[in-house]
Amino acid sequence: MRIDSLARPSVLSQPVYQPGKPIDYVARELGLDPAGIIKLASNENPFGASPRAIEAAIRALAQGALYPDGGCYELRRRLASFHGLGADQFVVGNGSNELIELLGHVFLGPGDEVVMATPAFVVYKLVTLLFGAKPVEVPLRDWTHDLPAMAAAVTPRTKLVCVCSPNNPTGTANSGEQLEAFIRAMPDHVVVVIDEAYIEYLENPPDLKPLIREGKNLICLRTFSKIYGLAALRVGYGYASPDLCALLERVRQPFNVNAIGQAAALAALDDKDFADRCRRANAEGMAAVECALSDLGFKFVRSCANFVLSKVGDGTGCFSRLQQRGIIVRPMVVYGLNDWVRITIGNPEANGALLEGLRAWRFSSKGCPVGLSGGFDLKLTEKSASV
Repeated sequence: MRIDSLARPSVLSQPVYQPGKPIDYVARELGLDPAGIIKLASNENPFGASPRAIEAAIRALAQGALYPDGGCYELRRRLASFHGLGADQFVVGNGSNELIELLGHVFLGPGDEVVMATPAFVVYKLVTLLFGAKPVEVPLRDWTHDLPAMAAAVTPRTKLVCVCSPNNPTGTANSGEQLEAFIRAMPDHVVVVIDEAYIEYLENPPDLKPLIREGKNLICLRTFSKIYGLAALRVGYGYASPDLCALLERVRQPFNVNAIGQAAALAALDDKDFADRCRRANAEGMAAVECALSDLGFKFVRSCANFVLSKVGDGTGCFSRLQQRGIIVRPMVVYGLNDWVRITIGNPEANGALLEGLRAWRFSSKGCPVGLSGGFDLKLTEKSASV
């Protein structure tokens, strides 16, 4: 008997998430020196983590024989002070991905629906399918979440609505006014999930906490993987009403967040100067990369995150050509954007190497398809250009 005959049928049809290629894998595959490879595929912080966070993680590692704090008490208490909410209004996960899955455990089953944008973070769809629910995908408008269309897609079967702002993979963000109006328009049987993984890159991020205090069915998700540079340690959190957090705690596994990650996250929150420096450096790098993409004649979407989505002709071909030069970007085939790649903004050296690679691709026979030559042609509305 084949083992897969024992599995639930839905598991056999479940799509599998394909992460960006790690540096060591590419080095082995292409016979390159790992030290010379530049990874710009997974929106990691090119400046690493706060020195305070690294020191705290090393100290915590000395107690590695002990189980971590199963309730993340100190981290939730610090987050409560940071956000001006109660400690019982936070749930901490093994990355914010785990929190999306916990929402599925609590709210989703066969016959339920989840409204989401397309393209948006693919994990929303994967989790929806995992629990036998139906993903209802609403196309972006001007590369940004079309919130009125998403509201119109809500039915009596809708349990969750997911909004990623800034959005992955486009980097666009909805305004605080747009998000507030959308949340207020949701019926009582819907839980709104606002994914704020990249919100720290915004100069003036929207504050949705007043809606949580009002009692709206709302949870906001954040991560320490991006601007805080702790992707390897997998720490994310959600903030919501105490009742909503209590439901997620019922399905959360004990000791889901390791002690080293908790210690590093605590220290990272206290190092505001580091986060501010990373935000400024990212803005400078973004400006340089967007200017160069424009000069090369590549279309791109104006981004307010730490990555840029660019139309390069043959996304998979461009990815392969850059990888041969030791530069890893992210092809967008999984999102149906075959001509596009997503590029993480790196440090100045990495950005320079990337642009040299793109220049070589642009003027190769394969890298200059019809529609990219003849100058820059970025068509953005006032709405998308202003974010």
